[in-house]
Amino acid sequence: MSDDFFAPPAFRPEEALVQLKRSLRDLRTLTERGNGFELKGLPVIALALADKTLEARLARRPTRASVEWDAFPLSGSPDVRKFTDEVKRRLARWTEEDR
Repeated sequence: MSDDFFAPPAFRPEEALVQLKRSLRDLRTLTERGNGFELKGLPVIALALADKTLEARLARRPTRASVEWDAFPLSGSPDVRKFTDEVKRRLARWTEEDR
């Protein structure tokens, strides 16, 4: 029996970008701006399509000064889910720090 039977479908960065943006919009605290998202007017997420991946950058903390980014190359659905979970964790941390 061939191993191809159980192979996951090929990763499609364009489709993943659409789904990821939808997931991030559902968080309600983020505002979509071009190819990224802002939190209270501060850039916190930047997204870009690469050859066979989706390049995501997440701010270490929202700031008006130069933003320090963590890079997340997303090359499959598990990577997209991990990135979404990390965004949720950071949003919770940033919200709590504001209190």
